[in-house]
Amino acid sequence: MKLNIPKLIFAVLFSIYFLWIAYDPMEGSFLDHVDLPIHETGHLIFRVFGQTMMIAGGSIFQVIFPGVFVGYFVWQRSYYSAAIVLLWVGQSILNVWVYASDADVMQLVLTSGMTGSEGGFHDWNYLLDHFGLLGSTRTVAGIIRFIGTSTIIVASVMSIYFSFKNVDDEV
Repeated sequence: MKLNIPKLIFAVLFSIYFLWIAYDPMEGSFLDHVDLPIHETGHLIFRVFGQTMMIAGGSIFQVIFPGVFVGYFVWQRSYYSAAIVLLWVGQSILNVWVYASDADVMQLVLTSGMTGSEGGFHDWNYLLDHFGLLGSTRTVAGIIRFIGTSTIIVASVMSIYFSFKNVDDEV
Protein backbone atom coordinates (compact mmCIF):
# COMPACT_ATOMS: atom_id res chain seq x y z
CA MET A 1 0.00 0.00 0.00
CA LYS A 2 1.20 3.47 -0.86
CA LEU A 3 -0.12 6.61 0.80
CA ASN A 4 -1.15 9.44 -1.49
CA ILE A 5 -0.76 12.50 0.76
CA PRO A 6 -2.70 15.02 -1.40
CA LYS A 7 -5.62 12.60 -1.74
CA LEU A 8 -5.57 11.92 1.99
CA ILE A 9 -5.57 15.64 2.85
CA PHE A 10 -8.42 16.27 0.40
CA ALA A 11 -10.39 13.28 1.74
CA VAL A 12 -9.96 14.37 5.36
CA LEU A 13 -10.92 17.99 4.64
CA PHE A 14 -13.95 17.02 2.57
CA SER A 15 -14.97 14.44 5.15
CA ILE A 16 -14.86 17.04 7.93
CA TYR A 17 -16.90 19.46 5.82
CA PHE A 18 -19.54 16.90 4.87
CA LEU A 19 -19.74 15.52 8.41
CA TRP A 20 -20.40 19.11 9.53
CA ILE A 21 -23.26 19.22 6.99
CA ALA A 22 -24.58 15.94 8.44
CA TYR A 23 -24.38 17.40 11.93
CA ASP A 24 -26.51 20.43 10.99
CA PRO A 25 -28.14 20.06 7.54
CA MET A 26 -30.33 23.12 8.13
CA GLU A 27 -27.24 25.32 7.77
CA GLY A 28 -26.98 24.28 4.12
CA SER A 29 -23.90 24.06 1.93
CA PHE A 30 -22.50 25.41 -1.31
CA LEU A 31 -23.92 22.34 -3.05
CA ASP A 32 -27.48 23.43 -2.25
CA HIS A 33 -27.12 25.85 -5.17
CA VAL A 34 -26.18 22.93 -7.41
CA ASP A 35 -28.91 20.64 -6.04
CA LEU A 36 -31.76 23.09 -6.73
CA PRO A 37 -31.56 23.21 -10.56
CA ILE A 38 -31.01 19.44 -10.62
CA HIS A 39 -34.08 19.02 -8.40
CA GLU A 40 -36.19 21.22 -10.68
CA THR A 41 -34.95 19.33 -13.76
CA GLY A 42 -36.09 16.11 -12.08
CA HIS A 43 -39.66 17.41 -12.06
CA LEU A 44 -39.48 17.88 -15.83
CA ILE A 45 -37.88 14.51 -16.50
CA PHE A 46 -40.32 12.56 -14.32
CA ARG A 47 -43.37 14.44 -15.66
CA VAL A 48 -44.03 11.67 -18.20
CA PHE A 49 -44.74 9.24 -15.33
CA GLY A 50 -47.72 11.15 -13.95
CA GLN A 51 -48.32 13.82 -11.33
CA THR A 52 -47.09 11.98 -8.25
CA MET A 53 -43.86 10.84 -9.91
CA MET A 54 -43.36 14.33 -11.35
CA ILE A 55 -43.55 15.78 -7.85
CA ALA A 56 -41.33 13.05 -6.35
CA GLY A 57 -38.99 13.29 -9.34
CA GLY A 58 -37.29 16.43 -8.08
CA SER A 59 -36.01 14.76 -4.93
CA ILE A 60 -35.35 11.47 -6.70
CA PHE A 61 -33.32 13.07 -9.50
CA GLN A 62 -31.22 15.24 -7.19
CA VAL A 63 -30.00 12.03 -5.51
CA ILE A 64 -29.72 9.94 -8.70
CA PHE A 65 -27.75 12.62 -10.57
CA PRO A 66 -24.59 12.49 -8.41
CA GLY A 67 -25.17 8.75 -7.99
CA VAL A 68 -24.62 8.32 -11.73
CA PHE A 69 -21.17 9.86 -11.35
CA VAL A 70 -20.42 7.51 -8.45
CA GLY A 71 -21.43 4.61 -10.71
CA TYR A 72 -19.23 5.91 -13.52
CA PHE A 73 -16.18 6.14 -11.26
CA VAL A 74 -16.82 2.66 -9.86
CA TRP A 75 -17.11 1.35 -13.43
CA GLN A 76 -13.75 3.01 -14.20
CA ARG A 77 -12.35 1.46 -11.02
CA SER A 78 -11.60 4.97 -9.71
CA TYR A 79 -12.79 4.15 -6.22
CA TYR A 80 -11.31 7.20 -4.56
CA SER A 81 -13.19 9.49 -6.96
CA ALA A 82 -16.36 7.46 -6.43
CA ALA A 83 -16.03 7.90 -2.67
CA ILE A 84 -15.51 11.66 -2.98
CA VAL A 85 -18.62 12.02 -5.16
CA LEU A 86 -20.54 9.76 -2.77
CA LEU A 87 -20.14 12.57 -0.24
CA TRP A 88 -22.25 14.71 -2.59
CA VAL A 89 -24.88 11.96 -2.72
CA GLY A 90 -25.09 12.03 1.08
CA GLN A 91 -25.34 15.82 1.11
CA SER A 92 -28.07 15.70 -1.52
CA ILE A 93 -30.03 13.20 0.57
CA LEU A 94 -29.70 15.55 3.54
CA ASN A 95 -30.92 18.40 1.34
CA VAL A 96 -34.01 16.26 0.65
CA TRP A 97 -34.31 15.76 4.43
CA VAL A 98 -34.52 19.53 4.94
CA TYR A 99 -37.43 19.68 2.50
CA ALA A 100 -39.16 16.54 3.79
CA SER A 101 -38.89 17.55 7.44
CA ASP A 102 -40.76 20.77 6.60
CA ALA A 103 -43.75 18.92 5.09
CA ASP A 104 -46.12 19.40 7.99
CA VAL A 105 -45.19 22.97 9.02
CA MET A 106 -44.31 24.29 5.53
CA GLN A 107 -42.06 27.15 6.68
CA LEU A 108 -39.28 26.84 4.06
CA VAL A 109 -39.18 29.53 1.41
CA LEU A 110 -39.81 27.73 -1.87
CA THR A 111 -38.71 28.63 -5.41
CA SER A 112 -41.95 30.62 -5.74
CA GLY A 113 -40.64 32.95 -3.02
CA MET A 114 -43.43 31.88 -0.68
CA THR A 115 -43.61 29.28 2.04
CA GLY A 116 -46.00 26.36 1.65
CA SER A 117 -48.21 27.87 4.36
CA GLU A 118 -48.46 31.06 2.27
CA GLY A 119 -49.74 29.10 -0.71
CA GLY A 120 -46.53 27.91 -2.37
CA PHE A 121 -46.58 24.31 -3.59
CA HIS A 122 -44.63 22.02 -1.26
CA ASP A 123 -43.58 18.70 -2.85
CA TRP A 124 -43.16 16.79 0.39
CA ASN A 125 -46.41 18.05 1.90
CA TYR A 126 -48.19 16.76 -1.20
CA LEU A 127 -46.31 13.43 -1.23
CA LEU A 128 -46.71 12.60 2.43
CA ASP A 129 -50.36 13.65 2.38
CA HIS A 130 -50.96 11.63 -0.81
CA PHE A 131 -49.55 8.48 0.83
CA GLY A 132 -51.25 9.14 4.18
CA LEU A 133 -47.96 9.82 5.94
CA LEU A 134 -48.22 13.53 6.75
CA GLY A 135 -48.69 12.65 10.42
CA SER A 136 -45.46 10.65 10.21
CA THR A 137 -43.36 13.49 8.80
CA ARG A 138 -40.79 13.26 11.59
CA THR A 139 -40.36 9.50 11.11
CA VAL A 140 -40.03 9.72 7.32
CA ALA A 141 -37.63 12.66 7.61
CA GLY A 142 -35.64 10.80 10.28
CA ILE A 143 -35.17 7.84 7.97
CA ILE A 144 -34.01 10.17 5.19
CA ARG A 145 -31.56 11.89 7.54
CA PHE A 146 -30.21 8.54 8.75
CA ILE A 147 -29.59 7.41 5.16
CA GLY A 148 -27.91 10.70 4.21
CA THR A 149 -25.70 10.77 7.30
CA SER A 150 -24.78 7.09 6.89
CA THR A 151 -23.87 7.73 3.25
CA ILE A 152 -21.54 10.55 4.28
CA ILE A 153 -19.90 8.42 6.99
CA VAL A 154 -19.36 5.51 4.58
CA ALA A 155 -18.04 7.86 1.88
CA SER A 156 -15.66 9.49 4.37
CA VAL A 157 -14.22 6.15 5.46
CA MET A 158 -13.96 4.99 1.84
CA SER A 159 -12.26 8.19 0.63
CA ILE A 160 -9.65 7.96 3.38
CA TYR A 161 -9.18 4.22 2.76
CA PHE A 162 -8.70 4.75 -0.98
CA SER A 163 -6.09 7.43 -0.27
CA PHE A 164 -3.87 4.42 0.39
CA LYS A 165 -3.36 2.73 -2.94
CA ASN A 166 -1.08 0.09 -4.38
CA VAL A 167 1.13 1.38 -7.18
CA ASP A 168 -0.17 -1.48 -9.36
CA ASP A 169 -3.76 -0.28 -8.86
CA GLU A 170 -3.28 2.80 -11.04
CA VAL A 171 -5.98 2.90 -13.70
